[in-house]
Amino acid sequence: MSEPDSVHPTTVDWQARFEADDTPWERAGVHPAIAHWCAAGVLARGLSVYVPGCGRGLEPEAMAAAGLAVTASDSAPSAAADQRRRLRAFDTAKVIDADSLEWRPPTPFDLLYEQTFLCAIHPRRRGAYEAMAYDVLKPGGRLLALFMQKDERGGPPYGCSLPAMQALFRPARWDWPEMASFVPFPHPGLSGKPELAGILTRR
Repeated sequence: MSEPDSVHPTTVDWQARFEADDTPWERAGVHPAIAHWCAAGVLARGLSVYVPGCGRGLEPEAMAAAGLAVTASDSAPSAAADQRRRLRAFDTAKVIDADSLEWRPPTPFDLLYEQTFLCAIHPRRRGAYEAMAYDVLKPGGRLLALFMQKDERGGPPYGCSLPAMQALFRPARWDWPEMASFVPFPHPGLSGKPELAGILTRR
């Protein structure tokens, strides 16, 4: 949850938020969706995974420890430095200092792990997010989505309702799972608001 919103009149200074430890989106431990997807064989050893807007989350390290080739990116220098420190023990992990909506890899990834990045950017920028996700994944690659459910207006975090996400990730470009397959994970730092975990597949 660490990308600036250049089109919204109230731009968030994510670097300042990290420096002040004003980061309620951060969990004390690894997101439980990681264990869920590891048990399901989705996060499998040897696959490549991209984590855009990674912040200081523990998930890139957990996926690297599980044998995945991890690439994480963030525009906040302190967040990128924190991830680089955590991942330095893994030869197959790297951190990119970049605007995660703009950066593109030389080779597309098997997986994209989405957590508190899409909900951090203003809804006007979601088209850029969808384009990024489509570009960085290989055909048949999977977007591991955690869609923040929030009734209140404004943000960040901004609510990512399933109807809005279906309009964003169109069937012409993405295969959707059955709605009943989405698993809710309440966020302890955001008043228990649930993130819905589901897997979209790039066409």
